[in-house]
Amino acid sequence: MAEEVKLFGTCGSPFSSRIQVALKLKGISYEYIEEDVTNKSPLLLKYNPIHKKVPVLLHNGKPIVETRVILEYIDETWKANPILPEDPYDRATARFWAKYIDGKCAAAAMKAFWAEEKEREKAVEEACECLKTLEGALKDKKFAGGETLGLVDIVANFIAFWLRSFQEISGVELLTEEKFPDLFKWSEEYVEHPIIKEYLPSRDELMFVFVHKRLQNLK
Repeated sequence: MAEEVKLFGTCGSPFSSRIQVALKLKGISYEYIEEDVTNKSPLLLKYNPIHKKVPVLLHNGKPIVETRVILEYIDETWKANPILPEDPYDRATARFWAKYIDGKCAAAAMKAFWAEEKEREKAVEEACECLKTLEGALKDKKFAGGETLGLVDIVANFIAFWLRSFQEISGVELLTEEKFPDLFKWSEEYVEHPIIKEYLPSRDELMFVFVHKRLQNLK
């Protein structure tokens, strides 16, 4: 019996892009279903009734939600081309950094981009501290796990592409070669990876996401 794999996602979303990259790295064929996040489909609400968000992975009719949970599910289900290290300590370390990026770095960067002017300087300082921490953890490696893409790199897609693009649009400077040479070099290696490039949004899509998020933060 053939496996049925579907992905509910949306253009311009770093979270949807993460799952597309992981499935591609694993060589898994799937059906992509584009969701309008301003008018969520009945299927999305059915499969993710608690958070009502993308991405949602549907595997043989069973929904898996939450980006990092989906990534680990993919890695455990399809063993080829692992995205998590085999060693338990290294796996735990990768999970730690993935959580740090989502819970601390991305949130700090978002705040820096959309903070009111009087709060922006402090928000930028906090975001740069997070990037400094990641710079120290990278230690001249090509990718976070060494020579190949892994969980931490996939989760850090927001920093590699979205952050750099949003800072061009907003004029708020966070990640530069002068400030963070190792992290900047990693980001360039990342976006030039042939699989990554396939799932990066266009500038128009990014502009839509940026404006939409800014309007949400102004409410």
